Amino acid sequence: QVQLAESGGGLVQVGGSLRLSCAASGRTLSNYAMGWFRQAPGKEREFVGSISWFGDLTPYADSVKGRFTISRDNAKNMVYLQMNSLKPEDTAVYYCAAGPYGSRRERDFGSWGQGTQVTVSS
Repeated sequence: QVQLAESGGGLVQVGGSLRLSCAASGRTLSNYAMGWFRQAPGKEREFVGSISWFGDLTPYADSVKGRFTISRDNAKNMVYLQMNSLKPEDTAVYYCAAGPYGSRRERDFGSWGQGTQVTVSS
């Protein structure tokens, strides 16, 4: 099983940008599609986007489409979430997860990081 660790979260003002990183160990990430999820206080965890094994397919949730970009570097065992034009409603703990491409359901993803907090202040 692959172990995942997110980093790069923090406090940012409305309209700002952050790049989250997800580092993998234990197994190569090239065997997995990767997803990003988030959980805001008092809400269920929700799908943000995912990236296929080769990085050529990246579906996103409607709420982040056009603002967020997922990329991966399989040689470095890294996945990234570039977040631009951040809004207060983007405030959440962000998680990366390894699982099957095409799913948006968290129960389909078997390996999860510990999460990183993103806070967007107005």
